[in-house]
Order: sequence, then structure tokens, then C-alpha cells
Amino acid sequence: MAQEGKAYIHAALALYYAGKEINEENLAKVIEALGLAVDEAKIKMLVASLGEINLEEVLKQAVAAPVAAVAAAPAAAPAAAEEAAEEKKEEEEEEKEEEVDIGEGLSGLFGF
Repeated sequence: MAQEGKAYIHAALALYYAGKEINEENLAKVIEALGLAVDEAKIKMLVASLGEINLEEVLKQAVAAPVAAVAAAPAAAPAAAEEAAEEKKEEEEEEKEEEVDIGEGLSGLFGF
């Protein structure tokens, strides 16, 4: 169950925001409070993984990335529109070439 895995991560985030230590015991309590079966292996892996990263920095980057993307979007919009127009022209040219190829094939077959 993918949703169950998300619940473990959300439980860890809840502990982080509550200012509690993210350890196996606390995480198991939160998972139990959610009414889920506690999977000790998942808890151990999550606690070990979170112990290797600076959660505060990761969350700051996660918040900053969408803000930067929104700020860059208006500048990128004209370039994206130009690219789309160029791609459309190329597709139309390819379609015209295909139509010519079909016509040439038919003329060779039927002697037009």
C-alpha cells in the first residue's frame, strides 16, 4: 500500500513540527494513533534515512523550489510559446512531406 508508506512519512513530519524527536518509539506511537499496523522494518528504515539528512534544510528547499519556479514561469512563457509554434510548423511540414510521398507512391503504382 503506497498510502501506508506516505502515512509513515507524514507521521515523521508531524513529530518534526511538534518538536519531538523522530525515533522508533515516537514514530510507532503516531502510527498506532492513526490506526495502522506498525511495521517495525519500515520504522527502522525511515528513522535511519531521516538520521542521515538535515530535515530542516530539505523542507526549506522544498518550500523555496516552488516559489522559484513560479517566479521563473512568466519569463519562460514567451520562450515556451515560441518553441510550441516552431514544433507545430515542423509537424505541418512533415505532414506535407508525407502527403507528397504517398502521392508519388500512388503515381508509380497506377501510372498517373
